[in-house]
Amino acid sequence: MTIIAFTILGEPASKANSRELVTLRYRDADTGELHRRPRLRKSDKALAYERAALRQIPPMHRVRLTGPVCVTLRIFYATERPDLDESVVLDVLQDRYSYVYRNKERVRELVAKGVYRNDRQVREKHIYHGIDRTNPRTEIVVEALTAQQHALAFECPNPLEA
Repeated sequence: MTIIAFTILGEPASKANSRELVTLRYRDADTGELHRRPRLRKSDKALAYERAALRQIPPMHRVRLTGPVCVTLRIFYATERPDLDESVVLDVLQDRYSYVYRNKERVRELVAKGVYRNDRQVREKHIYHGIDRTNPRTEIVVEALTAQQHALAFECPNPLEA
């Protein structure tokens, strides 16, 4: 069983409560026309936390786990004010991609390896809230889960066949 444990210093910003509405301008690749569209984006505080947190993930823990994982987070805030919100931490732990254009085709390219490939792999979460005024941080433990559903399907008799 793979177990990954490390700490990210700093206080995670609430991703849900601090979205900002911005207008994106982009140029159509075929016609060259300028278009605008509204988009919700993370707050500056959430983006700053992501940048700082990404630098703190030890390279040896960027193993790109596949399959289901269990994540335990102990989030220590500096005050009682912030809501408990683990979503920005879960985002930081996944692979990072960027879109680039090659031969007028939009291609998704891996920019940075994550602890796991996608936060949809998180099947079990344990989130704890704590206060540490002098050292806000997030203590992270990620465990690879074994696929148990397949084994259970063959161990449990079907009650309809009895």
